[in-house]
Amino acid sequence: MGKIVFYEDRNFQGRHYECSSDCADLSTYFSRCNSIRVESDWWVVYEKPNYMGYQYVLNRGEYPDYQRWMGFNDNIRSCRSYPHYQGGNYKMRIYERPDFGGQMMEFMDDCPSVYDRFRYRDIHSCHVMDGYWTFYEHPNYRGRQYFMRPGEYRRYSDWGGYNSTIGSFRRMGDF
Repeated sequence: MGKIVFYEDRNFQGRHYECSSDCADLSTYFSRCNSIRVESDWWVVYEKPNYMGYQYVLNRGEYPDYQRWMGFNDNIRSCRSYPHYQGGNYKMRIYERPDFGGQMMEFMDDCPSVYDRFRYRDIHSCHVMDGYWTFYEHPNYRGRQYFMRPGEYRRYSDWGGYNSTIGSFRRMGDF
């Protein structure tokens, strides 16, 4: 079972809340979140209740302020836990069009620049065959994050995307 601790203030100060399971609404436990300790497993924390809004993918470690998890603000309102992926293999196919149409490219490793490897800036659909992945809005693992677990994503809204622009992605290992 995973464990994450949310703190209202920076540097692990102020009111805190320990969580060891998925929670669709954290707003009753704290009003803002400025630091986080992830003690085990992977966690995806969300800006809004019910797993909506900006997503932040966190692995084990300490995040003394929200900029450390690339946060846009101090709003964290829901979270989900995922055990570390034990399979060892990673495999994903990305497509230039919705419903797996157009150009396709298969990946088994990290990609710091989608455009450099795929020649497109947009990914409209994706099939994750193995492993957990994180999509980033900009190259070099920056900007909005999208957590991708095995499954079919027929359009960018299926992974919570606001648009189809993906600049980079990487496998969820300890980074």
